[in-house]
Amino acid sequence: METLVMAWFVLTLTDSPFLVGLAGSARMAANILALFAGAIADRMPRHLLLSGVGFVMGSLAIILLALLLTDTLEVWHIFVISFSSGLARIFQMPAGQSLAADSVPQDRISTSVALINSGMNLNLIIGPLIGGILFEAFGPEGAYALISALYISSGVCALFIRVSRLTEQTRESVWRLVLGGLRYVKVQQALWAGLLVAVIINLTGFPFHTTLMPIFAKDVLGTDARGLGLLISAFGIGALFGSFALASVQNMKHTGRLLIVAVIVWHASMVVFSTSTSFPTSLAVLVVSGMAFSATLVLILTVLLRTALPEYRGRIMGLRVLAIYAHTFGSLSSGGMASLWGAPVAANINAVWGVTMLGLLAFIAPKLRRA
Repeated sequence: METLVMAWFVLTLTDSPFLVGLAGSARMAANILALFAGAIADRMPRHLLLSGVGFVMGSLAIILLALLLTDTLEVWHIFVISFSSGLARIFQMPAGQSLAADSVPQDRISTSVALINSGMNLNLIIGPLIGGILFEAFGPEGAYALISALYISSGVCALFIRVSRLTEQTRESVWRLVLGGLRYVKVQQALWAGLLVAVIINLTGFPFHTTLMPIFAKDVLGTDARGLGLLISAFGIGALFGSFALASVQNMKHTGRLLIVAVIVWHASMVVFSTSTSFPTSLAVLVVSGMAFSATLVLILTVLLRTALPEYRGRIMGLRVLAIYAHTFGSLSSGGMASLWGAPVAANINAVWGVTMLGLLAFIAPKLRRA
C-alpha cells in the first residue's frame, strides 16, 4: 500500500517520473548497511528485531501523516522519511526470513519460504486496491492513517513469534561476524551466484512494478490511482498463485535451473506488457509477470537458506538485502529512461539487460544451475 501511495503522491505532486524513481531510491539507500543488520540478526533474538522494525516504520508513517494533516509536508520530507524507513527495513529480511528457515526442517525450507512469500503477495493484491481507493476518497492522509496502524500492529504480532529450534547466540563482535560471513560466502559458489541473481533482478526487474508501473498507468494506459491499484493487484494475484504452487512442492529439486527459467519469463513478460495499450490485456500479462516474480523470489531464498548453515542465515539474508541496493540504481535509471524515451522503452531495455546478465552468470557459476 505504501509503495503505491508514495509513488502516486510524488507523481501527482511533481509530475516528474524522475522524482518517482528518486523517491524509490531514497528508500533503498540505507541497504549498504544490510550486512551489519544481518550480523545483528545472528547475534540477538530475531523476533525482537522484527518487532522493532514494525514500531519504527509505524512511527515514521505517523510523522508523515502529521505533516499531511498540518499541511506542512514538503517534497524533501518525503525523501527523508523514505530514507529513514529504508534504514529500519534493512533489518526486516535478515530477521524474518531467518525465522522462517529456523521454524522448519531442512527439507521444508522451500515450503516455508513460499508460504511467507504468499502472505506478502496477498498484501500485494489487497494493499494497492485499498491504497488506491483510500487515496482517491480521502487523499494520502486516509491511506497513511491505515498504513501507520498496520505497521504498529506488525510490531505487536512479531513479539509472539516463537521457533522450536534456536541457533546459539554468539558473543563475537558485529565486525568479526561480518568478516566471517563474507569469507563463508566467498567459498560457496551457489551462495554468491544466488546473491548476484538478486542483484540482477533488483536492477532490472523490480523497477518494472515499482517505478515504471505508475508511469505506464498514467501515460500509456490513461488511468487513475484506482487503475494503478488494479494493475499492481493483478501482479499480486499472479505472485500469490506462484507462491502457492511452490508451497505445495515438498523438497523441491533443480532449484537453480527453475530460478533461471523464472527470471527469463519475468523479463519476457515485461517486453510483452510494454507493447500493450489495452487495460484488460495489461492485467492479463501482469498475472503472468507476477507468477514469475514470485517464483524468482522464493527460489532465490530457497537456494540461499538451503546452502547456508543456520548460524550464518542472518548474515546471508543481510547480503540478500544488500543486493536490493541495486534497486536504487535500477529505479533511478528506469525513471530517467522513462523521462527521456517513455516507460515502454525503459522496460524493454531493462528486460534485455537482465536476461543478458543472467546468461553470463549461469555460464560462469555452474553450481547455481545444479543447486
